[in-house]
Amino acid sequence: MHILAFVNQKGGCGKTTTAVNLAGALAARGERVLLVDLDPQAHATMALGCAVEREPTMIEVLADELPLERVLRAAPGGVTLAPATARLGEYEEIAMRTLRPQERLSKALDSVRAQFDYCVLDCPPRTEGVLALSALRAADTAVLVIETGAFALQGALKARTLLAETAAHLDRPFSLRAVATLFDKRSRIARELLVGIHAQFGELLFDTAISTSVRLREAAALGVPVQALDTRSRAAIDFRALAEEVAQHAHTLEALSATTPQPRS
Repeated sequence: MHILAFVNQKGGCGKTTTAVNLAGALAARGERVLLVDLDPQAHATMALGCAVEREPTMIEVLADELPLERVLRAAPGGVTLAPATARLGEYEEIAMRTLRPQERLSKALDSVRAQFDYCVLDCPPRTEGVLALSALRAADTAVLVIETGAFALQGALKARTLLAETAAHLDRPFSLRAVATLFDKRSRIARELLVGIHAQFGELLFDTAISTSVRLREAAALGVPVQALDTRSRAAIDFRALAEEVAQHAHTLEALSATTPQPRS
């Protein structure tokens, strides 16, 4: 199971939209996909139309009250969801009185590793805090989501530095990639910013840029991945291309680890 953590340093950059619809695109390829909502705002849970009331969620898993398998539920588009609610925000306080709290997510994911090909972690809109650190410790790849908007590039460069520092302190560092989002090819500024992102991130940046799309907003309102709404839309095509790149990246890392294994403690 290849684990991808979607991270950023600000809200509104398309992080959850990218995580949810990439999960849907991977599932449409026939992959077994787990989407884990690690954001107390629970936007990924809502984007898949899952209304959580008394059902167990990720807070029970991270608080070591339930195994991960007990909270999993089928979601639209062939995705399996580990949902969240606002109660997930309580984990910061729980972690303060817990020994090595950042290891709990990794151990929980290990328990379902054989059931899935990919796990997508939708992180809170910041790279500090125990939830994001838990995701980065569990991740094979951290994907930095970069909006093609004003001032986004400088923030992304700072986030890249912070992520590199975090990786350097882990026993098994994650691979770092980036994806550009909210791209409007009609906008000269957006095109120039995308060129600037390419210049700064080079091979770390996936070739696919996720375009702005009414279909993405409609899919979220209906609680489905865009592939389940309109497979021929520009958004569905973008995410299909991104899924191809992610699969190739995962296979490359798998081949490298087979020749130079790095056991996770």
